[in-house]
Amino acid sequence: AALALAVQRRASAGVGLDVYENEPVIHPGLLGQANVVLLPHLGSATLEARQDMGDRVIANIMTVQNGHRPPDRVIPAML
Repeated sequence: AALALAVQRRASAGVGLDVYENEPVIHPGLLGQANVVLLPHLGSATLEARQDMGDRVIANIMTVQNGHRPPDRVIPAML
């Protein structure tokens, strides 16, 4: 919402996004703006990136199976 407001007020020269605050919903203030480029969430859609993601998953699983903390451990935020 803050980004949409900044774009509408021209406080931002422009914005390009492929990830959205409430995916798959796009904030309506970003739609129809000449200085906004919106793409589907495909920033990681390359063979190399997907292979690297799979390799990281395997490395994390093996690390846990060996009794250690995984390198890409996610800690939930406290609400």
